[in-house]
Amino acid sequence: MRFSRHARIFKGQLDAAPFAGVFFLVLIFITFNSQLVFTQGKRIDLPTGEAMPGTTHPTARVYVDPSGQFYFENQIIPAPVLQQRLEIAVANARQHGEQLSLLVFADKLTPNEHLFRLGELARTAGIRELVQAIRPNPTLPAGPVPPR
Repeated sequence: MRFSRHARIFKGQLDAAPFAGVFFLVLIFITFNSQLVFTQGKRIDLPTGEAMPGTTHPTARVYVDPSGQFYFENQIIPAPVLQQRLEIAVANARQHGEQLSLLVFADKLTPNEHLFRLGELARTAGIRELVQAIRPNPTLPAGPVPPR
C-alpha cells in the first residue's frame, strides 16, 4: 500500500522574526542571571562550614564587614541605633507571641571583638538566640547529614 505524501521540501527563505525573538529572550535571561547586573552593597565573604543548625523563629539580619561596620535593613547603622532598632524588632515579635533570633552575616575576616560587641547589643536588646550564617562547604554533597 502506498501513502501519498503531502509534505514538500521548503525551498524559500526562513523568517528571521522568531529567531530574533528567541535571541532577545535568551539575552534578557543571561543579563539578569549574571554579574552584569549591578547590585549595591558591600561584599561579605561568609565562612564555609558543615550543616549548622538553623532557627525556626523569625529573624533579624545584621551584616558585619571586616572593619566592624554593622548593616541592618540594607543601611549602615551605628551600634547605639542598631540596639534601638533591635529592641523595636523584639517588641514587634513579642506582640505576635514569638521570640526573635538574630542572624549574623559576618565576613570571615571580621575580628571576634566586633562579633562579641554585636552579641552584647543583641542580648541587651532582648534577643536570646544568635545564629551565625555560613556558606555550605563546596566539597560536601548536598542533602541530609548522615548521623555520626
